[in-house]
Amino acid sequence: QVQLVESGGGLVQAGGSLRLSCAASGINFNAYTMGWYRQAPGKQRELVARIVSTSKTYYTDSVKGRFTISRDNAENTMYLQMNRLEPEDTAIYYCHAHGTWSDYWGQGTQVTVSS
Repeated sequence: QVQLVESGGGLVQAGGSLRLSCAASGINFNAYTMGWYRQAPGKQRELVARIVSTSKTYYTDSVKGRFTISRDNAENTMYLQMNRLEPEDTAIYYCHAHGTWSDYWGQGTQVTVSS
């Protein structure tokens, strides 16, 4: 059974930081491109960051320089370090695993940034 479990969300003031974690089980973690998506109320889900390896990462423009994605293949875990958070970052953040033949989603974790 595949599970992606996010943690680390919460309420933070603008300018603050949070670190999200995504613990994966039931998949060959090394073989998956991992990503973080977010969905704000009334908006479509969007890709925030994606990681294949340390040297192969992608960030959407609005988070470049503020967010850092990383992964620990030995621990089957992906992280998103979010600094200088802004109210516009408020959303449910989802962990995503993309493989050759399959895709999986976590249940999401709420991030709320107050102004």
